[in-house]
Amino acid sequence: MRYELYYWPGIPGRGEFIRLALEEAGADYLDIGQSPGNGVSAISAYLDDPQASRPPFAPPFLKAGDIVVSHVANILQFLGPRLGLVPDDESTRFWVQGLQLTLCDWLLEVHDVHHPIGASLYYEQQRAEARRRASLLIGERLPKFLGYFEHVLSSNPQGDTWLVGDSLTYADLSLFQMVAGLRYAFPQAMQRLEPEIPEVSALAVRVAERPNIAAYLASGRRQSFNEQGIFRHYPELDG
Repeated sequence: MRYELYYWPGIPGRGEFIRLALEEAGADYLDIGQSPGNGVSAISAYLDDPQASRPPFAPPFLKAGDIVVSHVANILQFLGPRLGLVPDDESTRFWVQGLQLTLCDWLLEVHDVHHPIGASLYYEQQRAEARRRASLLIGERLPKFLGYFEHVLSSNPQGDTWLVGDSLTYADLSLFQMVAGLRYAFPQAMQRLEPEIPEVSALAVRVAERPNIAAYLASGRRQSFNEQGIFRHYPELDG
């Protein structure tokens, strides 16, 4: 099956969590936002289609034949069994999905650092509030989330290589993306925090070295972090 991923061009954003799963599995997919022509128009046309009976609220969403799935965690739960990125038993699948939902909660907190009042306002209009929010994120929330995933890795009865069981899941790919994004957005803070999370740091290296992921990271399909996406580097916030 050929999948179609709908996400805005020019930023890794939430769409990157889906791309990593598709790339790791070597899946056949079309990234609509990056397609030749006006990808934005194609995405907007789908969102605004008056004939759509189940319109997504916003990207990312994924088309698989006649099925349309929205939201990062929902899409990954759909793709996981189809791409071999989740174990077979039901209880473990729920555990993986719980980890993914925690990662999505964490991602929202990172986004809200540079837009603590509202997404409709520019960063410059909420700079003071962003500095206060960044202080709380770095001092309290990053240690809490990073420490949690360090604990999950250390507690895996089948070893600390992956979060769940003895093979990679989509949650590992998403944790890699979180670490990569935080290293971009908060390099000084992460330099201080990473000695306390050796297993998380090692997992990020293992993911980056996987053949399909390594090839993707070196390709033009991998979009660079920038100050338009979720992970933004504002030096004044990296306290």
